[in-house]
Amino acid sequence: MKPARTFDASSNPSPAPDSSQHLIPEALNGIDTRRKIVTPFPCCLTDPQHWKDEGRRDIQRAWTLRPEYGVAKNTILYIGDGMGLQSVTAGRIYKGQKMGRSGEEYKLSFEDFPYTGLSKTYNVDRQVADSAGTAVAMVSGVKANLGTLGVTSEVAYGKSCDTYSDSRRVVTALDYALQEGKSVGLITTTRVTHATPAAIYAHTPFRDWESDTNMDGITGCDEVKDIAYQLVMDNPNIQVVLGGGRRSFLNNTTPDPRTGQISSSQRKDGLDLIEEWKKDKAARDENHSHVFTKGQFDAVDPDSTDYLLGLFSSSHMSYELERDSTADGQPSLAEMVDKAIRILKRNEKGFFLLVEGGRIDHAHHDNLGKLALGDMDAFDEAVKKGKEMTSTRDTLIIVTADHSHVFGMAGYPSRGNPILGLVDIVVPEEAPYDDMPYTTLTYSNGPSYERVNYTGVDITGNRFTQQAGLGMQWETHAGEEVPIYARGPMAHLFHTTHEQSYIGHVIMYASCYGLYKNDCDLNRREEMLSGPPPCAAILGQRVSPIAFCLVAFITLSTATRKLFSFH
Repeated sequence: MKPARTFDASSNPSPAPDSSQHLIPEALNGIDTRRKIVTPFPCCLTDPQHWKDEGRRDIQRAWTLRPEYGVAKNTILYIGDGMGLQSVTAGRIYKGQKMGRSGEEYKLSFEDFPYTGLSKTYNVDRQVADSAGTAVAMVSGVKANLGTLGVTSEVAYGKSCDTYSDSRRVVTALDYALQEGKSVGLITTTRVTHATPAAIYAHTPFRDWESDTNMDGITGCDEVKDIAYQLVMDNPNIQVVLGGGRRSFLNNTTPDPRTGQISSSQRKDGLDLIEEWKKDKAARDENHSHVFTKGQFDAVDPDSTDYLLGLFSSSHMSYELERDSTADGQPSLAEMVDKAIRILKRNEKGFFLLVEGGRIDHAHHDNLGKLALGDMDAFDEAVKKGKEMTSTRDTLIIVTADHSHVFGMAGYPSRGNPILGLVDIVVPEEAPYDDMPYTTLTYSNGPSYERVNYTGVDITGNRFTQQAGLGMQWETHAGEEVPIYARGPMAHLFHTTHEQSYIGHVIMYASCYGLYKNDCDLNRREEMLSGPPPCAAILGQRVSPIAFCLVAFITLSTATRKLFSFH
């Protein structure tokens, strides 16, 4: 082993755990290159038998898997915006290290889901996708163009309605769920009019038309209303709407109830959509609540509330690590999931719920790795809450991402090295040309492109920006596949690399509505629920398994005797 360069370990968020026979640098742009043999970190002294036992347990667990063939009464689609595999890995380590572990061995709540696959995220017109077209694919089963919402790829992206027509709208899982009499809801940490949540209810060629003010000067778009208008006026039966974005709902003569300010994004058409929402619910004699603080939200009784509108910020909600959790602040994503499920599950016909951890994406765009992982942690807690409150027998839960980011983990840090820290093992031939220390987490592009010497620098802050390779105003999305994790009815249909639009098909097929209302193979699924032996499963007979196999044996024996009878 060659001598290691050294760096100032004080720049790491916490003391780096040692690894057996590894060379630990002390100041990467320093002089000391002496070989250092250190005491092994306890996590790395695992007996080889551990891995043998773990492998055996995983095999036995695989043998116990039994697909759920029933109809999905409920569906929860969790979308971690920008949550690519690198984010999952870093998020796992981050959360594990928060618990005092080395981190690598930890599992997020959804990583234990029994069925997984990969999702190909490209848009119809782009190799690397955005959140609008990808969300449309997941909730409608039809791929779309970048930047468009609720329309087919026949509609071009842009500030024009030349290619738009109502006939080119897509129907989403939310629409189909409502047709079946189910309850529906959406939760996000972004504005509720932002790309991902808007994909389940809005139809527009331009995702940024969130308020009528965003459509100033646009002509020829009489058929297309702004997204906030569509949410309130065209979709009055969405029972739970929770997130940010008050500004697109308030009239421009009404100060924001929390900031006291009037945003330039507030409405010019004279409508106060929050008041319109309340008037509609009152006219229909529905129990409803509109809230904009955590204290008001906590006071809502889910057992007596039919409709809930929570708009907790003028624009996007706060990052989890910066969230005010007092009564004057904002609820967590997990708290919103809890309340929403309690309201929606009162419908005996079931529900459809979209949950977005939207600010993972925003943090990545600004090279804010710690804030991204903080929101990953909050997203995982929201999934955990959904697991606790539902059953695999009747609830399909899908956890996935819309796209990835050019976010990576670099170097060869020791096991248990702080994920938000500096790479602690750097041999000369692997050192940067400038001999300065570098972080484990990096970005291929983004605003934080200037090289900084981190020796002695505190890199633990929420707003610390990881190094980017190519300077840009915002970091970009990435184009590789993203993971799909699933449990519940028909979750085993996720099993390979799928087109992203396949997710929408599984939701509808598992629920027996929409495109699969009369074509969800109920007979075959009932046979599998009854546990037929292989002979019945193969031939698809709807009889008693024992009786069928007995009849099959007798029939086969008779046929064999006839075949060999010569007279």
